[in-house]
Amino acid sequence: MNDKQEQNKKAKKVVLARYGVIVTFLMLFAVMIIFTASRLVFSSEGKKWREVGEKETVIRDRVILPERGSIYTHDGRLLATTEPLYSIYMDFWADGMEKDTLNKYVGELSQALAKKFPDRQAAQYKSLILNGWKMREEEERQIRENQERGIDKRVPIRSRYVKILRRDISYVDLKEIRTYPFWNQRSNRSGLIAEERNARKKPFGNLATRTVGNVYKDLDKGGASGLELKYDSLLRGVHGVKFRQKIQGKWMDVVEKPAEAGWDIVTTLDAEIQDITERALREKLIETEAESGTAIIMEVRTGEIKGIANLDRMSNGAYAEGNPNAFSYMNEPGSTFKTVTTMVALDDGVVTPTDSFYVGNGLFQYNRRWVRDHYWRRGQDRGYLTVAEGMAISSNVVMSKIALKGYEDNPRKFVEGIDRIGLRKQLQWDVPLKGIEGTSSIRFPDDKSNYWSRTTLPWMSFGYETQVPPIYMLMFYNAIANGGKMIKPFIARQFVKDGKVLKQMEAEVVTPMMCKENTLQQIHEMLVGVVEEGTARVVASDYFQVAGKTGTAQIASGGGYGGYYVSFCGYFPANEPMYTIFVGIRKPKGVPSGGGMSGMVFKNIAEQTYIRKVRLTVEDYPVDSLLQKEPPLKNGNWTHSRKMLTLLGLPAGETEEPAEWVHVEKDSTAYLPKPLTVNGSLVPNVRGMGARDALYLLEEAGLRVLLSGAGRVVSQSISPGSRLVKGQTITITLK
Repeated sequence: MNDKQEQNKKAKKVVLARYGVIVTFLMLFAVMIIFTASRLVFSSEGKKWREVGEKETVIRDRVILPERGSIYTHDGRLLATTEPLYSIYMDFWADGMEKDTLNKYVGELSQALAKKFPDRQAAQYKSLILNGWKMREEEERQIRENQERGIDKRVPIRSRYVKILRRDISYVDLKEIRTYPFWNQRSNRSGLIAEERNARKKPFGNLATRTVGNVYKDLDKGGASGLELKYDSLLRGVHGVKFRQKIQGKWMDVVEKPAEAGWDIVTTLDAEIQDITERALREKLIETEAESGTAIIMEVRTGEIKGIANLDRMSNGAYAEGNPNAFSYMNEPGSTFKTVTTMVALDDGVVTPTDSFYVGNGLFQYNRRWVRDHYWRRGQDRGYLTVAEGMAISSNVVMSKIALKGYEDNPRKFVEGIDRIGLRKQLQWDVPLKGIEGTSSIRFPDDKSNYWSRTTLPWMSFGYETQVPPIYMLMFYNAIANGGKMIKPFIARQFVKDGKVLKQMEAEVVTPMMCKENTLQQIHEMLVGVVEEGTARVVASDYFQVAGKTGTAQIASGGGYGGYYVSFCGYFPANEPMYTIFVGIRKPKGVPSGGGMSGMVFKNIAEQTYIRKVRLTVEDYPVDSLLQKEPPLKNGNWTHSRKMLTLLGLPAGETEEPAEWVHVEKDSTAYLPKPLTVNGSLVPNVRGMGARDALYLLEEAGLRVLLSGAGRVVSQSISPGSRLVKGQTITITLK
């Protein structure tokens, strides 16, 4: 027993010794691992391998593009916004992509793509995809050959990413193509890559597109024109930063710094007025085959531009938004400038509205140059015209004689009067421009850069030898409507971030009072006279009084003149002005007329705007003598019809015998009902009924009804009185 115990003790010692050796070995091994790991962590070699590992699993400093701010109308309708678009590629080096699977589904995939994106045929899509795989195989072969030769030279991978679709697609389209054969797998098997980018979308199409502006195709470059360019720094937002990390074989985006979306801009534009403005201008341009046209409408008190159209004739003959002519078109304004001349002269006490000047047959020679009125070829002797009459008929002779009377010896005083009004001030607009564009160019006697001749003064008086963009003329006439206070028209009204208004814009006051109150009233009365008795009689409206001035100017070209620029600028209602409108048309065909061409566009815009924006009373609508006073009544249920006639106070007759369904006739005294026979075994007669009564009768009879049109029933496919077959289909047509 003792021997056995002794043997057990020896065996235990051997086992423990062996365990001790193993434990000692494991501890030494662990120490070596810790030592080696520590060496790698803290040595330069460790830093190198960490960088290698990070390159394999982490891609740093990737830019997150911010969402560009949106642009809205005054009531929140989108004019421009950002939406994501996706460029579609295939990664032919995707880990899980297999040749057999690709070959199996490439035909179906190509057909689906050709059906959805027909700019390529199915065979072309198939060839594109298979060529991408062939390029991968060729590059793999070159890599293997280099490895066999012991050449440590990497073959540049050219086949990794191949763009499959020519155009970028929306998120809806992206979801659809991910259901296509082969592409319905995980991206590491299908190789499908959708590269997202932000793109600009205009929900209203080309509405005010030149004013809203455009962005570069690469949205990161920002705005290229219009509001998009003017306020690019606010719209574009701030870039964010992210890195991509490979986790369990998948690449995941990790955001370090989120992108900040750009500010939104709420404009002064009204979508309805903008549409009215563009339509009215386009119709007249088409009618006159003009080269281009401009129309602007602004609120008198606020300076807010509610509609603005700049239409140029394109190479295909159609009209579309082109140059920002409202701000940039530099031309001699013609007769719309006569209001400026008259205001300066009245304010300086040079003339009164009743002062008269001899015009004769409309010819006046000064310093060997002839001043001509538009009627001079007729040989008509008009004798003397007052200042007010000269404005009404747009007399060049009267204007030139006014200017010479007051300023011939001191032309500087005349231009100082224009300065007093504020028309020579340099202003910046919401639509950015370059050079002299957008700033009026009015000569000054002491300015050596603009030659002042002995004839400059009289010709300037009726709108020549000076250049004034449409926006300045609009601003001037609006100041007349606004009690003499000149304010700068503007388009950007609010700047919004995260739903909060950060900045509210208001009109900049250019000139607090551009003339004396008495002068202003006299000018106003003259502008009303131009419309009621003068060259703009066609502009007069049945709904409100208009004040304004026509303009017809020859266009300087190559040292001479070629074509005309016709315009009209005014405001309405004249007694309580709400809106000011400028319309200019360049090189129209036919006899040029500021009233008959531009003035009619003004009238169209003004009346449509007034009807939509002003609540009219019944008395405001003239009675149409041709209108039938008592409306025709549809056949149908007499109880309902009689109730309606009673409410309208119209006379209703009685049926000879009680009847629910009637045919209604109208004589000189009343609406007379004639009973309609409704027999359960025959198809009822629903001609002359409305849709509600006709459907009720036919479906009650057991027929299936197909309805076409609107109004009252003019025909039914199964003749009235035919034998009724329940479940049969009958078609009724309404007009």
